[in-house]
Amino acid sequence: LFLDKGLPEMLTGKTRGLGKLFSATLAAGQARHIRSSALTPGLKTVSSNLCYGGTVTRYTHESESTKTPMGFSVYMPPNPDKKPVPVLYWLSGLTCDDTNCMIKAGAQRHLAEHNIAMVCPDTSPRTLALPGETASWDFGRGAGFYLDAVVAPFDVNYKMYSYVAKELPQVIEANFNVDKTRKSIFGHSMGGLGALNVFLHNRDQYKSVSAFSPICNPSNSPWGQKAFQGYLGPDKAAWAAWDPALQLDALPDAAVPRILISQGTKDEFLVTQLQPESLRKHPNIRVHFHEGYDHSYYFIATFMRMHIAHHASRLAEAK
Repeated sequence: LFLDKGLPEMLTGKTRGLGKLFSATLAAGQARHIRSSALTPGLKTVSSNLCYGGTVTRYTHESESTKTPMGFSVYMPPNPDKKPVPVLYWLSGLTCDDTNCMIKAGAQRHLAEHNIAMVCPDTSPRTLALPGETASWDFGRGAGFYLDAVVAPFDVNYKMYSYVAKELPQVIEANFNVDKTRKSIFGHSMGGLGALNVFLHNRDQYKSVSAFSPICNPSNSPWGQKAFQGYLGPDKAAWAAWDPALQLDALPDAAVPRILISQGTKDEFLVTQLQPESLRKHPNIRVHFHEGYDHSYYFIATFMRMHIAHHASRLAEAK
């Protein structure tokens, strides 16, 4: 009977019950996660999906930092008690956008278990046509390096540090049911570099940091040198402020923060680009080498639980 009547009716749109139930459930979930009945003007919803009892939603808005439209994705956990939840910011790597981690890393299950939100920004502006912006995959579009450019033609729009460290948290805290006093940050590759830099520049704002396969010493990495030259210019003294290895070397022993890093031993970029051996040897800097793993999201998905547990512990301490 179902095959003769019920299934054809569902396929032709005559049976609406499941669709209505899904829409109502999704709307209820979104309402529970947003601070008020309306988002900040200019913040537009692109898509929304249920995931482990919470919602993954993509948004766009006009950024004051980049002077362009910017996109970001947010996972809000089920949060049954409706209290503000801590928030974890993820910064993606070269060529990625705001969807890669949400789709590939399997983070939502662990975020739901710990009742933590996650925000994933894009890696650069997308709507420009600057000279040289799309000439290579490791510089320009999709490769903003989470710093503020000072070299033309990138100096006007490529303000990814200001966007990620200042503007985006303000947008999130104004619109979503998150605890502004409890946030942490992590990322992968270029995003691991960005996470370390944002944390080291704002240690009073973030409770913890971790990274998968970060570019640890960009001043001595081909990726980093290309980005620094193009965004910051030839003055290597200016590069030091965006180089985690150099920043950590400059700290007194007592001021070295706790940092968790996961690195695959079969990562094709390990020796030439990532250089974890350049990081200061200190008990607070834990570099875990994982035998046989590469640079991909298969690696990230395998150890995502460990990283979220690391942040959950520090965020819980901050209550």
